[in-house]
Formats: sequence, C-alpha cells, structure tokens
Amino acid sequence: MPKMHIEKSTAIDAPVNKVYATLNDLNKWQAWSPWLIMEPEATVDVSEDGKSYSWEGDLVGSGEMKITSEDENQRIDLDLTFLKPWKSKAKVWFEMSEEGDSTKLTWLMDSGLPFFLFWMKKMMTAFVGMDYERGLSMLKDYIETGEVPSKLDNEGLSSYSGCKYMGIKTECTIDKIGPSMQEDFGKLRGWAKENEENIADIPFSIYHKWDMVKGKVIYTSGIPIKEVPEETPEGFTTGEIPAISTYNVTHTGPFRHLGNAWSLGMTLARNKVYKSSKKVHPFETYLTEPGKVSENETVTRIHFPVK
Repeated sequence: MPKMHIEKSTAIDAPVNKVYATLNDLNKWQAWSPWLIMEPEATVDVSEDGKSYSWEGDLVGSGEMKITSEDENQRIDLDLTFLKPWKSKAKVWFEMSEEGDSTKLTWLMDSGLPFFLFWMKKMMTAFVGMDYERGLSMLKDYIETGEVPSKLDNEGLSSYSGCKYMGIKTECTIDKIGPSMQEDFGKLRGWAKENEENIADIPFSIYHKWDMVKGKVIYTSGIPIKEVPEETPEGFTTGEIPAISTYNVTHTGPFRHLGNAWSLGMTLARNKVYKSSKKVHPFETYLTEPGKVSENETVTRIHFPVK
C-alpha cells in the first residue's frame, strides 16, 4: 500500500490549554472542518463524550474518527477510518507547544492509498496537505475569534458573457500568490485609472495551471475592457474570455479562506455534478471592491467552465 505522510503547522494566538480543549472535543470540529464546510448538510453523529464521531455525505463520503490518546496540552491521537469513496485507515495526531503567548500547532497524518491508486500518491499527498492548511486556517480563526468567516454558496450552472481584457500573466509559487496578485492588481489599477473610459466590467483572475505537487501556479489577473488598445504597456498582456456556460461557487469572507470555494467546485466536478471544459481555464471574479467592504464581507465568485 503506497504510504502517505502529511504534516502542516500554524501559530495560534491563544494559550495552549484553549487549543487543546478545542481539539479534544469533537463536537467543535464541525465549525472548522475543511471537508464539512463543503457539505454542511452531511450527517454527523458525535458521541456523548465528544471523543468519537461518524459522518456520511454525498461529497465527503463516509467514515469514523475516534480519539485514542490524550496528553494534556501536548498531544492528541486519533484513529481515522474511511469507508467511502474507498476503504482505508489513518493515524492522525496533533502536537502543540507554547511559544510565548501563542501556541504552535502541528497536524499530522500517516496513511496509505489502495494499491491500485499508487500513481496518485504525490497528488493525493498534495490534496490532503492543502485540506490540512485550509483546516488549520479556519481553526486558527475559530479559536482566536469564536467564528470562521467563510461562507459558501453553491450557485450551480450559469453563464458568462465573455470579455476582452488587459492583464498581467504571472508564474509564482503557491505560497506567494497573495502578495504577487496584490502587486499585479496595483499595476492594473494604475492603468485602469488612466483608461477609465475603456473599462467594461469587474476584475478577475484566470488560473491557467495549478501544480499542487510542485507548489507552483500560473495565472492572469485582468480587467475587462471595451476595446483592445493599439499598444500594450510593457509587462501587460491582452486576451479574451469567450462567452461560456459555467458552474459557479461564491465565497463570502477573507481571501485566505477562498480555497474552500475552489475545493468545493473541484469536488463537485470529481463527483460528476458538472463536466469541466478543458478549453477555457477556471477563473474568479471579484464582486466587492477592496477597501469598500470589510474583509469578512469580501465576495468572490468562482467560475468553472463546463462543456
């Protein structure tokens, strides 16, 4: 059986006993689970003592989880059993330690894939690793503020009318995408300010390639325009998104939680809720203007082109 090891960490601005108390009560997991946020209607049955639970859903499959060992304020061990979409078992544990007034938390897992899926080992390790990162980000918010500012709206099939655009195409590592996009949109806003009469719609980003195994992404951030100018500024590019049918998922909340919407959309495709088009790359449009609304009120729509 191909072995997988996942290990992700974060710093939480809270004492270690608060972090420990949140993790060793499985009643609290639904508030920050990176999987249940995609399917809140999934059935979850938590034991009376909060030390085990089972789940079942159309998107999240089914399985069972049980706390097997607790070392107060230091470590929690769990046994995880997946029943659907395929049967497997995993050892999961959390390690935590004080770092000043904060807590360093590490989430780990040792597991394996069915032999016939050996070729998916690197991809699945990357997928689960990103799930862990999403989960830790939400757990951090939940412990520090008491809530997770991430809301998903599964809008379903729609259409995009298409546009010509002025953009900037960039390749960077996934962990640098935030500051990289901020820089690109700063340049685009500067150009748009000087060409206001040519701006046609709200800005967007197209994701041409997202390589989770290598941790790299190629994207274009752009602004729809009425007409392509005769001259393109250095470092800019022009292009066109065609009119196309899309499957839309909208996210309300900070950009740091936007991966929840992407994960839902890709999970829906894997479950054949819609058929992805390979001719047009997926893209996101920004329905609220930065600085005009609070971070928690930021609305982003993900468009998954369909056949």
